[in-house]
Amino acid sequence: MSEKLVVVKKEGNTAIVTLNRENKRNALSVELRKQLTETLAKLAKDNEIKVVILTGKGPVFSAGFDTSEFMSLTPENMQAFFEASWQYHIDVMTFPKPLIAALNGPALAGGLDLALMCDFRIASQTAFFQHPEIKFGATPLYTLLRPVVGEGLARDLSFTGRRIDANEALRIGLVNKVVPPDKVLEEAKVYAAQICESKLETLMAVKKMCIEATNMKEFSKISKAALGG
Repeated sequence: MSEKLVVVKKEGNTAIVTLNRENKRNALSVELRKQLTETLAKLAKDNEIKVVILTGKGPVFSAGFDTSEFMSLTPENMQAFFEASWQYHIDVMTFPKPLIAALNGPALAGGLDLALMCDFRIASQTAFFQHPEIKFGATPLYTLLRPVVGEGLARDLSFTGRRIDANEALRIGLVNKVVPPDKVLEEAKVYAAQICESKLETLMAVKKMCIEATNMKEFSKISKAALGG
């Protein structure tokens, strides 16, 4: 039986989804990504759930993709690995209900990408954000940053790989609110409660417009190439 890397707790019309790999700083392994997309697929069909909060266990939201898995790639399985990585991004981006990132700590590389694929971001004062992978030859997903912070800042963060703290993230619009570490989930629930005041059908109609406003075909083409597809 696979280890439970994603934990779900339902509170009324809200589902709290926790990345449960604290000992690896919630690194997004192939198995974790698989469990996350399967979890979201189930919640998409759950008519009791109107909004999902995504957070991480421990002091880190996510350190990004599990780099140890890259070391074991062979020419034979490399293409399948990158295809699955690309599909994971599409699955999260097209989740049909509002998705709130409760950023309990740093969000780096693929962890930052995951935060950007959410509709709202509530950050701990201890959180920081960075695309360090450019220093190691991996391509940051500029296509996820650009709609959130604008073209100039997206290029800045993608090319430099510099770290920004929670206050700068708030100033540039990367996050919606910054709160003390012990208030992150509580504040995310406040956002969720406001969202839950509306009908599920209306919320899903708005989310559909948000998804359609993103040129998914173009995003898929560019991101697939960046991910090695």
